[in-house]
Amino acid sequence: MYPVDLPAVDETDLRSASEQYLSSLESRHRDNEWFQSSQTSKVAITANNVRRLQVFEDDQPECTVLGLHPAGHPTQVVALYLHGKWWCVDDVLRTSSKSRSGLLSVQTIMERVIVFILSQVVERPSQEEVLFSLHPRTESCKLLWRDGQAVGFYTVKHKGSLCGSWSGRGYLLPVLDTVLVRRSWRRRGFGLQMLDDFCSSFSREEVLGVSTPLSPSMVAVCRRFLQLHKEHGERLYEVEAPGGWTQRRNIWLNIQLGRYSSCRDYVSFYVSMRRATQRQEEQRGMKEMTHLRRCRLDILNWAWLL
Repeated sequence: MYPVDLPAVDETDLRSASEQYLSSLESRHRDNEWFQSSQTSKVAITANNVRRLQVFEDDQPECTVLGLHPAGHPTQVVALYLHGKWWCVDDVLRTSSKSRSGLLSVQTIMERVIVFILSQVVERPSQEEVLFSLHPRTESCKLLWRDGQAVGFYTVKHKGSLCGSWSGRGYLLPVLDTVLVRRSWRRRGFGLQMLDDFCSSFSREEVLGVSTPLSPSMVAVCRRFLQLHKEHGERLYEVEAPGGWTQRRNIWLNIQLGRYSSCRDYVSFYVSMRRATQRQEEQRGMKEMTHLRRCRLDILNWAWLL
């Protein structure tokens, strides 16, 4: 069995197990243990090669797991300490349960760790960049399981949920926030499947949102989906938080008008829209931060979809 199949643990269990192991590692005086990271390489298990990984955006109470990395390369996580032993990253993403198939809601802390690994470790393009900011512990997520592996996920901001811990405003509609499919599983229609699942999950809502800005990959998914499901043409909007009517742009209309024809042109369009919105907020005296991640980071989020 794999970590996700073992008896459930909670955040307190993860934190205490990590602290106890790290404490014992720091006081160890005997020869190093080694973790076989591949058939040809191994990593020394030392205090210098182990670091705490923060799982959630909101760290109160703190939830961390231990990650093992090669000496001098702290972003290259090769194993995680779970259930009293080290597991290679690929095994943490696996399951022996045949009932885990398709899109399933994330319910356990171990499934949350899998979302963390997919977004922060597995698909990291370089040592300096991550595809996603950390997700809040209350974020609604679904994992995509295929052939005993977690191959992707998507997250949703629910209607009424707060735009952030710093804001008193809530989302005015359900919003598809982040999507990821692992590189080796792309171009198989999973992005389309996730968008379809999102729309089906909120069938009673008249309007649904997708977080702005959309990358060319997400535009391609939306175009194909709306061609197949014309009934959603007036239902699906690109939005920024909290999703008022002045913060919504109909995706199908924008596709028809060619506003997504080039990523660079669209970013310019998006930035101009943001500046106009900021001026409106300043005129209304709104001093709170808006729920907008860095534009570059959000474009990366969607660009890695397919």
